[in-house]
Amino acid sequence: MEQTIDPTLGPVLARTGDERAVLTSFLDFHRAVLLRKLRGLSDADARRRLVPSATTLAGLVKHLTLVERNWFPTLLAPEPGDVYLTSEEDAVASFTLGDQETVAGLAEAYERACARSRAVAASIDLDHVVPHPQLGEVSLRWILVHMIEETARHAGHADILRELTDGEAGAL
Repeated sequence: MEQTIDPTLGPVLARTGDERAVLTSFLDFHRAVLLRKLRGLSDADARRRLVPSATTLAGLVKHLTLVERNWFPTLLAPEPGDVYLTSEEDAVASFTLGDQETVAGLAEAYERACARSRAVAASIDLDHVVPHPQLGEVSLRWILVHMIEETARHAGHADILRELTDGEAGAL
């Protein structure tokens, strides 16, 4: 039986690890923070707009689910029919919630997308380069750093929205 480590401890445990261990532990840390911000909220609270934009806690999780799928399986290990999304309309739509979407369903979809991303990344060398429709070429290393930045930025948004919702703040 494989023992799982609390992802919030990952960066501490990887402090003397190799490059892959450091990169993946920081990405998993920010993924876990995002989910911690969502958990415990009602569907109504997670959907509540608290800032002038359409950004909501539930919308952030839905958006990052699409981002995970886009950068890892679709770009690095595409299957027939996969299309890399690049338009501004796709980005805006990824925050839009359907009437039937719930906190539990969004969290599960995000966890599945992250697990798939981990599996894809683990099977590829950090120096592996793939074509990118806007950037020319990108390496897995670059994708991991970009995903740390993207996920951390949105986890920060989620922290602010959660604090505005019920006063809970902080990564842990």
